[in-house]
Amino acid sequence: MQELFKKYNIELEKEELVKFEKFLELFKEKNSQINLSAIRDDEGIIEKHFIDSIMLNIFVELEWKVADMWTGWGFPLIPLAITNPLVTFTWIDSVWKKLKAIDEFCEKLDIKNVSTLNGRAEKIGHDLKYRESFDFVTSRATAFFPTLLEYVIPLLKVWWIFCAYKLDDKEELKSAKKALSRLSAKILKVKNYSIAWQDRTIVFIEKLEKTHAKFPRKDGIPLANPIK
Repeated sequence: MQELFKKYNIELEKEELVKFEKFLELFKEKNSQINLSAIRDDEGIIEKHFIDSIMLNIFVELEWKVADMWTGWGFPLIPLAITNPLVTFTWIDSVWKKLKAIDEFCEKLDIKNVSTLNGRAEKIGHDLKYRESFDFVTSRATAFFPTLLEYVIPLLKVWWIFCAYKLDDKEELKSAKKALSRLSAKILKVKNYSIAWQDRTIVFIEKLEKTHAKFPRKDGIPLANPIK
């Protein structure tokens, strides 16, 4: 495992490496029970899940409060939490089964800086406890960009950053232009990298102003009718 991390110029503390080794075994065991991922070999899990998740650390220093929207069975959430122990992470998802799996992983890995939040993004985005309360939001390979922006931008504080893990798709990036304008946000930078010969991208979106009260729209509308 350590050699694979070094291949991507990632240096881990001994305690971090131990947690990743344990997470690998836990993930494989859970994957055999409820089919979390089609990637089942050690090298694939390490590269395509663990390393891909923490590539973000190369491009930005996470601080304070981070929300992860719909984490894919713990990615990028858990690798980021392992490598950023002073940051507070909140995982947001409406699927209770996923929440339970993440809670189990964190308990067994003794990860103290993660909490889970069950609910629809449309409702959480209007909850004053969470609206405009996060310094960073992450999301990895989830929804169509305009839909995703409508869910995420309301959660961010003004001037703070959404880090969107995507495949390298310039057309999808172009599709977000109107949504960015309506949501008072802009692309700050785009960082490209490769994992196991696949081109990937992290798009950094900065929030410029308070989000209009109508966003996110009611349940299902951002998905059915994205801003475009």
